[in-house]
Amino acid sequence: MDYFSLCFDGFSLAGQSLLQLFFVGHLTGKKQKKRHFLMYFLLVCALEGLFSCSALPEILGLGAWVLALYGMSCLAFGNRRSVSWIAAIFAVYISQLSYGLVNSVEAVVLPYLVGSWFLYPVLFLATLAAFAVCAGCYGAVLKLFSLAEHEQTPYIGLLLFPGLFFFIAQWYILRTSYGIDSLPFLPTLPEMGKHAALLLLQALGLGALLCTLYVYRRLCRSFQAQAKLSSLAQASRAQKVYIAEAKARYEQTRAFRHDIKNHLSVLDGLLGSGKLQEGREYLKKLEIVSSALSFPYQTGNPVVDILLSEKLNLAEAGGIAVEVSLVLPNPCGIDDFDLCVIFANALDNALAACQPGEENSFLGITGEQQGDYYMLCFENTCPEVPLSPMGTGLSNIKAVAEKYHGAMLTEKAGRRFSLNVLLDVSLHPKNISDQKP
Repeated sequence: MDYFSLCFDGFSLAGQSLLQLFFVGHLTGKKQKKRHFLMYFLLVCALEGLFSCSALPEILGLGAWVLALYGMSCLAFGNRRSVSWIAAIFAVYISQLSYGLVNSVEAVVLPYLVGSWFLYPVLFLATLAAFAVCAGCYGAVLKLFSLAEHEQTPYIGLLLFPGLFFFIAQWYILRTSYGIDSLPFLPTLPEMGKHAALLLLQALGLGALLCTLYVYRRLCRSFQAQAKLSSLAQASRAQKVYIAEAKARYEQTRAFRHDIKNHLSVLDGLLGSGKLQEGREYLKKLEIVSSALSFPYQTGNPVVDILLSEKLNLAEAGGIAVEVSLVLPNPCGIDDFDLCVIFANALDNALAACQPGEENSFLGITGEQQGDYYMLCFENTCPEVPLSPMGTGLSNIKAVAEKYHGAMLTEKAGRRFSLNVLLDVSLHPKNISDQKP
């Protein structure tokens, strides 16, 4: 290999490495460092040297390139595997697409420059043009799509097959149409038409990619809107239960207050006539009636009290042991509507997992405040199966936690599942009313 080829290949690999790692970092919302670029460039150079000196299929070299970028995304940036795969495939695909677009023009122009010193600067200019096209394509993708947005990543698997299709189709075009043996010395008119058609085909491939990402973004927003509607409907049902329960308690309390004078008269008569035992029994009956007017769980918030009363009565009826140690802060910066979302979803999931009637079924709720933050912990027994992906209920709880500058954490150990929700209770609802629920 001559010095020009060595310098040219090094320049090309350095530019591609820089652009690809820059794209993956911005796509996933992670900060890049200089050592990341150096590590990736050296890794790519090692792979290029290995595959150029061996008889391994070219597709394996391209796959190794994707695998190297995937490893950098996972290890250097700390991204999840699914996110890293999509980011790596898109980065390498767009890089190959940019070279393919430029190669369509090179295949027509370069044969006329063979043997001329002008060939070398044209090759460098063509490489710079490929870098410019690649940067422009990366910018277009970043405007349409971001793996740093949490509402898009739960459905990231939907992009895997379209991404692989674009990737393999572009590799096939480069391998069959722009290989060393595929370029004629001087292009004929049919050959020029072929390269023009390939140029158009690759441009359409780029358009198809951008349209796919646009549709994916709209689809994610549609899923998120459905989740919000589900959350609103659930909270609305909880509010209706609260209103109905409050009305029933009000009617019972009014009836008790209406009859209290008669009860006191009867009690006074029993005590006045010396019937102490009968008076004690009558007083116990009054205590039973009065206790029925209060909620079995006192948290300091009537909405939560009613929700706990409704859900945990179902748990106890199913033979599930219940333990509650919870007092909400007062004043509390969490809106009653959002409390409904957290408790209703958490308790519904717990009741579904506890398997009523099974031995040692348990459901526990605790709360603890530390400074401006309040930690809610829901624990319950569950089947010994792998933890399922996050559903709508947990997604709604996570959205509420993030709304209050907090976080949600789930953990499963054997037959024990725990859900922890951290909330900033110092925030007043009016300060976060404009934030995303």
